[in-house]
Amino acid sequence: MEIHPKLLPKGDWVPNNPLLPVVVYQSAVDATGDMAGRFETLFREHGWTGIWRNGIFDYHHYHVNAHEILGIARGHGSVQIGGPGGISYAVKAGDCLALPAGTGHCLVVASDDFLVVGAYPPGQRPDIKRSNATEEDLEAIRKLPLPPADPVTGRAEPLLTQWRSPSADEK
Repeated sequence: MEIHPKLLPKGDWVPNNPLLPVVVYQSAVDATGDMAGRFETLFREHGWTGIWRNGIFDYHHYHVNAHEILGIARGHGSVQIGGPGGISYAVKAGDCLALPAGTGHCLVVASDDFLVVGAYPPGQRPDIKRSNATEEDLEAIRKLPLPPADPVTGRAEPLLTQWRSPSADEK
């Protein structure tokens, strides 16, 4: 598994997260067999809730009330992170994207068999925002608790290590 953190600047209307980087996990799980079931089991065992199977919305949006993990269970695609003008990431089965609250995301293109398993830290429920963040939204993003564990490994690292102390090259 390779980890690629990236702290994103504020977009035109997407706040992104000023303190927590997006963390891209390349090859988070072995890309064979029932990866959707494997992602669901990992996320559940590591305390993440609200688990779902679907795709990623094809419009730019962000969440104020929840951090989000997206496990690519089948297929491949391109996801734009950071809002319009953000960074596009090529994703494939076995990859994960950890998106801190406030991070814009949008599916650009995907294979016909594209399937994502998503989840949220305990007690957090996603909302869908498609416009400028209010001061209340920004405060909620700043105060949102960190998850209890990395949704893939069940330990602090790599996610919580990245979210507690982003390195200088990510700022």
